[in-house]
Amino acid sequence: MAEVLVYVDHVDGVVRKPTLELLTLARRLGEPVAVALGAGAAGTAATLAEHGAVKVLTHDAAEYTDYLVVPKVDALQAAHEAVSPAAVLVPSSAEGKEIAARLALRIGSGVITDAVDLEAGGEGPVATQSVFAASFTTKSRVAKGTPVITVKPNSAAVEAASAAGTVEALDVTFSAQATGTKVTGRTARESTGRPELTEAAIVVSGGRGVNGAENFAIIEGLADSLGAAVGASRAAVDAGWYPHTNQVGQTGKSVSPQLYIASGISGAIQHRAGMQTSKTIVAINKDPEAPIFDLVDYGVVGDLFNVVPQLTEEIKARKG
Repeated sequence: MAEVLVYVDHVDGVVRKPTLELLTLARRLGEPVAVALGAGAAGTAATLAEHGAVKVLTHDAAEYTDYLVVPKVDALQAAHEAVSPAAVLVPSSAEGKEIAARLALRIGSGVITDAVDLEAGGEGPVATQSVFAASFTTKSRVAKGTPVITVKPNSAAVEAASAAGTVEALDVTFSAQATGTKVTGRTARESTGRPELTEAAIVVSGGRGVNGAENFAIIEGLADSLGAAVGASRAAVDAGWYPHTNQVGQTGKSVSPQLYIASGISGAIQHRAGMQTSKTIVAINKDPEAPIFDLVDYGVVGDLFNVVPQLTEEIKARKG
């Protein structure tokens, strides 16, 4: 069976959820071979093996911490040459998409970004994408070289599947470009205790209807009762009510959770482009003509200041 390279997104050996989703998808295409780089790479093996990795290629060097992107591309290129995979899968983060594009250029292959599903095909993997502000769904495949595909978080359920997870050292020679862009400093982001927005299974977002930064406490209360991430529309962010890092939409972050709750959001196309691939969408808006209702699975016509607190209390009561 063909092997499929999976780039491992981890922090000091702790594997992030999108990588485990990639392993699930990779098993549809062949045998997953994980590539873990940097500090703690060897410590990822047990988790990766539990989720289907037949082999784990590891390499640790200061370059992965001290320089941007290119050292990781060098390593993936080395892994590609060592394995000759049927495909290379990368998490669809900002960094992941840059890594994928650079790798595809180097190995003379095509690249597909922001896939929301993968399936095996007779002439190579077939990727499903949501395009043109989520107005269309397309299926495509790479026609030349080894397909390099980035996959959006929450595109597949994480499924455990024990495999050998044999750890092998990857031989990497860094290119001259690897040290071209140096990291000069890092500042830890203040933790809210909530899930990362792009990886969360549930997202609760607020928009113009929240009517002030102080009122986002209502949105946060509902999110915390559900163990969800908090999002915001561009209107709320531009008004200074919530940080730009939480913006969902065409000019913000794209999310695809199992459940998306939009409160006080009209549903402009720019916002829909960032959340339309959510599995279940619920909207709360006092305007029955709001465009968001054309998109939702469940809609509540009502004042969010009445509906959201009641919903929060009901969830808390059911959780006991």
